[in-house]
Amino acid sequence: MTTWPGTGLPATSAFAHLGSDYTMIAHKFSRLIERRLITNEELASTVRTAKAAGEFPEDLLLSGGIPKHEILFSLSEYYGLPYAEFDEGVLVSYFITMRLDMDQLKRSLWLPLSIGEDRAEVIVADPESPAVASDIRATLKVGSIDLIVALPSDLIRIIEHNFDVNPGFPRAAGRTPLAKVRTFLADRRSLMACSRTSLAKGRTGLAFLRTGISFIAISVVLFRFFGLGLSVILECLLLAAGMVMTVDGLVWYTRARRQGKAALNCASTEPTWGTTVLQVRHPGDNPSFIRTEAVEKASGLRSGWSSLSPVMRRRFLASDRTDFAEERTVLACFRTKMARARTGLAFTRTGIAFAGLGIAMLRQFHAGPWTVFDASLIILGVLMAGEGFYWYLPGRRAGREGQKSVSRSQQGKTIWDLAFPPAIQEPPAGQVPPPHVRPGHAPGIWATTGLALERTILADRRNVMARLRTVMARSRTGLAFIRTGMSIAAVGMGLLAYFGLASIPWTILNLLLVAAGLLLVADGLYWHLPADKIRKQYPYCYGEMEMTIPDYGRPARTWKKAVFNSDIDA
Repeated sequence: MTTWPGTGLPATSAFAHLGSDYTMIAHKFSRLIERRLITNEELASTVRTAKAAGEFPEDLLLSGGIPKHEILFSLSEYYGLPYAEFDEGVLVSYFITMRLDMDQLKRSLWLPLSIGEDRAEVIVADPESPAVASDIRATLKVGSIDLIVALPSDLIRIIEHNFDVNPGFPRAAGRTPLAKVRTFLADRRSLMACSRTSLAKGRTGLAFLRTGISFIAISVVLFRFFGLGLSVILECLLLAAGMVMTVDGLVWYTRARRQGKAALNCASTEPTWGTTVLQVRHPGDNPSFIRTEAVEKASGLRSGWSSLSPVMRRRFLASDRTDFAEERTVLACFRTKMARARTGLAFTRTGIAFAGLGIAMLRQFHAGPWTVFDASLIILGVLMAGEGFYWYLPGRRAGREGQKSVSRSQQGKTIWDLAFPPAIQEPPAGQVPPPHVRPGHAPGIWATTGLALERTILADRRNVMARLRTVMARSRTGLAFIRTGMSIAAVGMGLLAYFGLASIPWTILNLLLVAAGLLLVADGLYWHLPADKIRKQYPYCYGEMEMTIPDYGRPARTWKKAVFNSDIDA
């Protein structure tokens, strides 16, 4: 009869009260007792604690100070199988992982290392489980299985590593899924850039329209003053040119208006520097973006940046670049809404010009056949002004929200705060900061991680410039408010100066136009002046950027650096 060392009791007696499953666990770790690394009572207590807490006994033994290799030797001896432990070099083919579900593998605790025609090599945590064996055969469609045993915690890390995520992170945190999210965000920015281009065309069309209306107005005024005569040729040419430009401008604007009416959602998730993951929901023509729940212990993992492996750092950097891409997309959305407001205000200015011209002609000439034309100009101008102001309010909200977004970003952390330890950020007085590449680094390790860091820093700089563009767009929108206000006030003052105060109703209308114009000018100054101040203070340009150029045939300390200077001589 087998007895426990030092007790003289049957091997099953010490664990009988814990059940047959736990008796098997005792057999599994008998080597540890034989080597006096743990006592019967301590092992029984560990098993009891594991059962109560729903944890793996192997993990509790490891956390209790038992050397990992001793636990692995016990498992290997008990099962008669080779063992594996976590290492970033334990890799599975990408084509295998494509067929598998990471969460299911973490629940079932098995991972295939290789798959042949009817045979698979699989790492498992419980080689004797019939359910695991059945799951492996059904999933991989193989008849024979070569097993390798591993600690549950190691196996989970091997699975996560091969699915390219850091400990505890979901599949969406892998660099490939994050790259897909960035692609969707880039597509959205491209669509909004196309929309802004169309709106710029629309504003150009409105300039054609205003010019055409001016030509038509001049030709009509000349005809009404001079009637038929030698000037009729000039009047006809002006009228024809004005009609062509008016129609052309309307065609441009109509296309822009159709595109400008598309709904834009500028909502943003809250970036968390890698403790949550941005992912796409409903991918397709109109995807939306959401964040996962906060990953447990992710913050502590991120704060220990200097102790992370290069691969783990690159995963965090990929998440940072995705967060930067989301911010750029949101800022682009705000700029697009402000571009709509500027286009609408250009339409308002065109409408004010129409209405002002109609009022002037109505008051200058006596009632007659032309009165219908004058009234039509006034009505058309009022409708156009109303259409423009319909675009004004959403653009104003976008400018306010964009300003808040920029302010939040200015006050938050940067990639420099997270990626570099304080010794590199601010070395002690009189000391030179330590180099980023050291002789002890294996060739290629800093190269790939360093380049990922450079890409992330460049993404951060693009965001700085995107914030500046948003501030400048707000300033331009404020100037559009000022131009529109000046146009309205100018029409009111011009009518007031030309026709005087003879008619009380007309005088009240003129004064209202002046007051409305001045209010819009004040609103524009409220937008423009602070934005212009921020523009002058904003650190959007960097003198130069250094990038390490790896040469794998030489020691890392001898690698050269390429310097990219942004100052271009004329």
